[in-house]
Amino acid sequence: MKFLCVIPARYSSTRLPGKPLAMIAGKPMIQRVYERAKLAKRPETVLVATDHELVYDAIKEFGGEVLMTSPDHPTGTDRLAEVAEQYPDIDIIINVQGDEPLIEPEVIDLLASAFDNSPELNMATLMTEMAKDEYNLPSAVKVVVSLDGYALYFSRSLIPFPRNNKLPGGPLPVYKHIGIYAYRRDFLLNYAALQPTPLELTESLEQLRALEHGFKIKVLKTDFKSIGVDTPEELEKVNAYFKKYQL
Repeated sequence: MKFLCVIPARYSSTRLPGKPLAMIAGKPMIQRVYERAKLAKRPETVLVATDHELVYDAIKEFGGEVLMTSPDHPTGTDRLAEVAEQYPDIDIIINVQGDEPLIEPEVIDLLASAFDNSPELNMATLMTEMAKDEYNLPSAVKVVVSLDGYALYFSRSLIPFPRNNKLPGGPLPVYKHIGIYAYRRDFLLNYAALQPTPLELTESLEQLRALEHGFKIKVLKTDFKSIGVDTPEELEKVNAYFKKYQL
């Protein structure tokens, strides 16, 4: 199988304007993400999909691969689908968010491995055990899975609700969804063409569109703790991390 890792990088951001070019320890954030993704072993190609010339030029400047895409895409999945259309020889597309400067290459390879010997699998993502101080944060998306590891539901509310904490093995852990996805190419093109669905619009969680249409999403567990950058405060926090560990 051929794997392509795509990093969507939309220039506009309500809380952090020009986010892909925000500096982290002397480099634009999008360069940090790109360099981390390039360390993954499974993808044959890593590229940035952007809607802005400034981001395009920044990628070219440090020697990365970049594709200019339409500025009119309503979601990252639509931008991903535009890239997929131009790569007909690719089997699996892995979507790494452009605001994950600490993405671990190993989790990219973990997602890729979900498709090994699983020809029926169309979509996969990640989860990690959630810290208790995130339980009531709508920005921390929760996921519950079936016994065989497929998503039952994603929500901004606390799920499962701990109505009964006296289970034999103790309370069930709460899992945080990590918004990194892998898709079989043909599935991605069909999925992106579907109309938004009621639960998706209610929770503002695009992955619910797949569940509402009856598709299965494999959810792999990882210890990786995502540190995304969506606000000036988070940018400051990540800069401090890079400085502390001299990355």
